[in-house]
Amino acid sequence: MSAVMGSGTPLVQPVTAISKPAGARLIVEQASYAYSATDRSAPKFTLGPASFEAHPRELVAILGPNASGKSTLLTLLAGLHRPLSGRIEVDGTEVSLLDLRTRAQRIALVQQESELLFPLRVWEYVLQGRYPYGRRLRFESEEDCLFAGNALAQVGADKLRDRWMDQLSGGEKQRVILARALAQQPSLLLLDEPTQHLDIGGKVELLRRLRRLADESRYTVLVVTHELNLAAEFSDRIVLLHKGKCLRVGTPAEVYERALLEDVFEAPLEVEMRAGGRPRVILRGNY
Repeated sequence: MSAVMGSGTPLVQPVTAISKPAGARLIVEQASYAYSATDRSAPKFTLGPASFEAHPRELVAILGPNASGKSTLLTLLAGLHRPLSGRIEVDGTEVSLLDLRTRAQRIALVQQESELLFPLRVWEYVLQGRYPYGRRLRFESEEDCLFAGNALAQVGADKLRDRWMDQLSGGEKQRVILARALAQQPSLLLLDEPTQHLDIGGKVELLRRLRRLADESRYTVLVVTHELNLAAEFSDRIVLLHKGKCLRVGTPAEVYERALLEDVFEAPLEVEMRAGGRPRVILRGNY
């Protein structure tokens, strides 16, 4: 969890409702999942049921402490697991009914760690995002190169194309990983704790970039994160999870209630409402 230190009397401002575009791109309806831990002595984990929607040009943050079900929910949205109950639809089609190629064309998943099996230059790595559109044993087409180049430009990584992946800084690597996802031309972009290894400047830059991609390119972006204040600043909606339960879904102002956040994150907190209706979380008292 990230909480900005601060003090002072909370400034309460009227909250302006965030307008929602018509037509949901992602529909999650009473979706649940369960699995047993590798360690047989550990209890079985259950997620759900969870229900929410996400629209084009929206950035939705999935929040919660460790072991709350955030990454599990993301794998359901990506179609890596089939929900035990309920349904998940993307662009009007149930995800579990999509074949692998079509699913990869609609949904891009950026996971916490992207290990390289062998050395690659940035350009080669980003071109991997075009695999759902190609044929086996075929070189990349002009169209593939065009979309890969556009993806690098979208994340401001044009000058990195000839660099080796293992020579990039944390922030540079995260931009390139995002570019590979954009090269898939997805409508739904899923990111699992993308700010985990970044400093505060890199975290802010990445969230700003994701916000811009949603606003300008009509992506629907879902981000799993522990960053309470960055989520409040950049997201349209919050999905708050705790111990496998979906506790609340709404705008940051609707979700960020002091008592609720203190119970979930087990820390003494204050919530200030800033101008424009965006909340800010601070630690209070002795911590």
